[in-house]
Amino acid sequence: MATAADPDASGDGADEPDPDSPEGRGGAAFVLPAGPPDTGRTPLDRRRILGAAIRFIDTHGLSALTMRRLGASLGVEAMALYRYVPGRDQLLDGVVETVIDELYGDPDVHLEAAHGWQDYLQRLAHGVRRIALAHPEVFPLVATRPPAAPWVRPPLRSLRWVESFLTAMTSCGFSEDSAVAAYRAYSSFLLGHLLLEVSQKGVPINAQDAGESPAPTADLSEYPTVVRLQELLSMDESAEEFEEALENLLGRLEHVRREGRSPAEPESFT
Repeated sequence: MATAADPDASGDGADEPDPDSPEGRGGAAFVLPAGPPDTGRTPLDRRRILGAAIRFIDTHGLSALTMRRLGASLGVEAMALYRYVPGRDQLLDGVVETVIDELYGDPDVHLEAAHGWQDYLQRLAHGVRRIALAHPEVFPLVATRPPAAPWVRPPLRSLRWVESFLTAMTSCGFSEDSAVAAYRAYSSFLLGHLLLEVSQKGVPINAQDAGESPAPTADLSEYPTVVRLQELLSMDESAEEFEEALENLLGRLEHVRREGRSPAEPESFT
């Protein structure tokens, strides 16, 4: 299967757009449409509000978002929004959840590891990267909004995807300990890399909208694997994981040094 990371997936790639970018996808975007300004005939609802908020952030940046400006973009007073989103914190939580939910509409991303765990992780990584490139101004929120289960480390707002990840790993032979270790290593790599990538586009990476207070614990009955592995997921092993990741990187670079090739060049197995 040619993935988005495969240099042969799109010819020589000289003038081709990044295959994970909106341009590489033909301008496609999965974000919920905000619709036209409210005229009294189109009912205002949470879906329209969140779609409008995402488009506003995409266009103007997160720091420009206020309830008053969002209401104006929908043709209503700010007070009309509070029936559906009690405040800005709840609005941002909804924005993150809506953007992450784009993964469910991505035909190249699978909820189960039907073709092995490597295929599952490759598809998920490129799906998340497509979100980051489509919504660079929104993406920092994905890594900073408090999760519904605050003991999950690293935090990820979508418990549905944490559950999917852990289930996929354990179904492919990972022990519970190694599945949690894989989640940490994978999430830290993916979010860290993509935050750096969007920062290069001039997007500020800071905690100004990380949430004024921890999110209330949600009903976790739909996430039995997350609940069962709470003790493992809540352990803070950041220092050890940093050292392990650094050692792995140095080992890879030593291999690159010995082989005399660029880190970007694929390894030859012939």
